[in-house]
Amino acid sequence: MHRRIRPSVAVVALTATAALLAACGAPAEEQSGSITFWTPQSTPERVAAQEAVAERFTQETGIEVDVVPLAAADQDQALVTGAASGEVPDVILAGASQVTSWQSQGLLDTDVVQETLDTLDPATFNENALGAVTVQDADTGESTIAAVPSDGWVHLIAYRTDLLEEADVEVPTTVAELAQAATTVKEELDVTGIALGTQSGTASGTEGIESIFQSAGCRLVSDGEVTIDSPECTEAAGLFKELRDSSVAGDYDVESARAAYLAGDAAMLLFSTHILDELANLDEAVPPSCKECADDPEFLAKNSGFITVLDPPAGSAAASEAGPAQFGATLAYAVPAHANADEARQYIEFVLGEGYADTLAVATEGRLPLRTGTPENPTEYLDAWGGLGFGPKVESSVAEVYGDDLVTAMGEGMSAVARWGQGTPDATLAGLVATQGTLAQQLDPLYGGAEPADVTGQMAADVTALQQDQ
Repeated sequence: MHRRIRPSVAVVALTATAALLAACGAPAEEQSGSITFWTPQSTPERVAAQEAVAERFTQETGIEVDVVPLAAADQDQALVTGAASGEVPDVILAGASQVTSWQSQGLLDTDVVQETLDTLDPATFNENALGAVTVQDADTGESTIAAVPSDGWVHLIAYRTDLLEEADVEVPTTVAELAQAATTVKEELDVTGIALGTQSGTASGTEGIESIFQSAGCRLVSDGEVTIDSPECTEAAGLFKELRDSSVAGDYDVESARAAYLAGDAAMLLFSTHILDELANLDEAVPPSCKECADDPEFLAKNSGFITVLDPPAGSAAASEAGPAQFGATLAYAVPAHANADEARQYIEFVLGEGYADTLAVATEGRLPLRTGTPENPTEYLDAWGGLGFGPKVESSVAEVYGDDLVTAMGEGMSAVARWGQGTPDATLAGLVATQGTLAQQLDPLYGGAEPADVTGQMAADVTALQQDQ
């Protein structure tokens, strides 16, 4: 567990972050009628889009909003320092792991968060997203929601409908079926069955492991017990190797996996929802490059289907208890302790209500709604998302390019978005395992022919050692 930050420690960091603190609001008693909002959506066009939403809020409420782009790492450092000096922003859009860490350090006002959720109705929010920002006290078992969920992205599997048909392969619904399909495509067509991050010891390998293992019903840790060596996880390790071995071009990182699919060199791709605009030739920086794309730049969009949820194995604990789990990331609105709570609450309610669609439009393919609708219209915001253009510069919408069915399927995918340990005291350990790449260190033995049970056994030993060092 994180310890509460001591003022003496935080003050030491004050000089190093003086520039960042210029982005903080003034002390609470001096901030009447204005708020400061930190956002990680920091490109110029995205900042401008957020400022436009803030201006609408100001026109309705009279409350001025200073929109400050600040990367996640800078948010972490500046918030700790600001808490020591009494100068904090009023609202921060941040990742789930950040806000749960801040709450564990006593840096957030969770009363206003609960008040905001009660006003908006917790039942209108993605249940997994609420779990991702929940901090559970290891001693008392009491749970506290640290922030209000906003939006996120989830892994999906893009597949070439034409290539799967040519190989006589059905669209897979589980990781086991996915591995079999990838193997068959390679054998029948001599192209990569699926491209995904598989490089040993890298961030891409870490992401690939958690994504595939989770979908296969594997849990890293449960109630403090390391379970990465469970039968489900051992089976997942074997399937991960099979997926990796379906490549005809060696191991991929995230970027090269995407490039392989865009070039037509892979029949399937495990990637985030950010791939949607790129497949449709709507991102100038990452155009499709397949041979068919020269004559028809939208060829891949027309010939791609999407799997947004993979079912856990029948009979597994995940199938009977938690249901499907898809790797993804979520953002939420946090309110620091000693911020202007009432103004912050009004702003969050606006950007998750009247201003929600425009907020999601800042980066549509990467900002799927975690509040899908209202009590009166449960799919209002998901439907609105489907009609948004791909970012501030592109008018074409998800529904126009891919159809309404994909919009619905994306909602199902977001309902399953999950990370190991989220909402439990195990979240800290899971975060360390991810950031330190603990599991990906064992990929070379797996690829070299070691038994999956031996590999997951070593993974368990490494995670246990990390747990004991906390």
